Amino acid sequence: MVRTGKAGTRTVFVCQECGKESLKWLGRCPACQQWNTFVETTVTDSRADGVAYAPALEPPRELSTIETGTADRISFPNAEFSRVLGGGLVPGSLNLIGGDPGIGKSTLLLQAAAVVARKQGRVIYISGEETPEQIKIRAGRLGISGENLFLFAETDLDVILGQMDELKPVLAIIDSVQTVCLSELDAAPGSIIQVRECTLRLMRWAKRNAVPVFIIGHVTKDGAIAGPRVMEHIVDAVLYLEGEPFSSYRLLRCVKNRFGSTNEVGIFEMKKEGLVEVTDPSQVFLSRRLSQGIGSVVVPVIEGSRPLLVEIQALTNRTSFGLPRRTANGLDFGRLLMIAAVLSRRIRLSLGSHDIIASVTGGLKVGEPSADLGIALAIASSYRDIEVAPALAVAGEIGLSGELRAVPQLERRIAEAARLGFRSFIAPAAGCKAIGRDMDIEVFPAGTLKEALGKGLSGKRKGDGTVTEQ
Repeated sequence: MVRTGKAGTRTVFVCQECGKESLKWLGRCPACQQWNTFVETTVTDSRADGVAYAPALEPPRELSTIETGTADRISFPNAEFSRVLGGGLVPGSLNLIGGDPGIGKSTLLLQAAAVVARKQGRVIYISGEETPEQIKIRAGRLGISGENLFLFAETDLDVILGQMDELKPVLAIIDSVQTVCLSELDAAPGSIIQVRECTLRLMRWAKRNAVPVFIIGHVTKDGAIAGPRVMEHIVDAVLYLEGEPFSSYRLLRCVKNRFGSTNEVGIFEMKKEGLVEVTDPSQVFLSRRLSQGIGSVVVPVIEGSRPLLVEIQALTNRTSFGLPRRTANGLDFGRLLMIAAVLSRRIRLSLGSHDIIASVTGGLKVGEPSADLGIALAIASSYRDIEVAPALAVAGEIGLSGELRAVPQLERRIAEAARLGFRSFIAPAAGCKAIGRDMDIEVFPAGTLKEALGKGLSGKRKGDGTVTEQ
């Protein structure tokens, strides 16, 4: 049986930010609150006069009778990439990767395509932005020879799917989804309707042929992937490639993964031969650190499922203007304001007349509260011009009353610091009870911020153990 009806066209206005439809033009979208985003679009729909349905290609099956396939994931020699994907690419999965322009999305996927083509079989790389000759230049710089790697420059999705059916690849890459289009849709490439429908077509092809597909997505000025939010709901995995503009390090984060954990993070370094995985990131980020320094503190943070030691630096200086400035690079600005307020109120540091600049070295971004104690210790060290105790690492969340709160996975953080040669560690007293005593590092429990500053800073001290201002 076939569903019958009369097909017709209608004109609607579609928001280019969130995809909301309206029968009339609106200056401001009521859904996403963005201005001047509605664009007139013609859509085709069907009004059924009589209801009749086509038979299903595959009848419903009982869950207990379904057997899972034995196909293995497609793994990569690059352990960082495979870790973020949950152990490799699942056959038939649709994966979306986004990031700022020039961050290395195309480079990373071209390297992955070359590895799969060399070990698994044919791979097709479809580009709507570059010619095959331009991609060949990039491949030569990366040292990719290109056996079993097929390049195809096309934007018509019907033509693309036809070539994919003929080639029968083991992996397909679309660069980018905003450049492909369907000719039957009366909308420009990159519009809400085109991106949504093209993503649906690619999803159906991937599931039907059990072939993993990677699509590259552009990002907006706010850092979100351009296009309708439904696109991220359709795909199986959403990855973001992040990095500071003047840093060579890149972080690959997973924000959605139907076949693995979203807590994994891959760290890469951009070199002339492409993106190279960083096997020991803690050692790399601390390699240029001075043994002793004013306003410099090492903090172990949890990136994904592994601890990572980063250096937090702070600088305080008497302001030259009426209002002091607060600057945070790689840190949450709100938490910096909160920590400065606690230091002023509870520790009696006169920060109201000083500018404060806090930064994470290496271009990383740290957002977890466990870095609070490191930020506070770096600010106090710079303000009092006292060096932080050598070979010291700290971790702890600061409360508004100046107390230190426990942080998760404290034992793993301490073990990572001990592995890199740190001899002392300041941690919240509430979390030290469950710490083993067999570690080759001395752990100092602290219940308050005042107590932690007294243990972390060297110099002249008063009888109560707190640091005196010099």
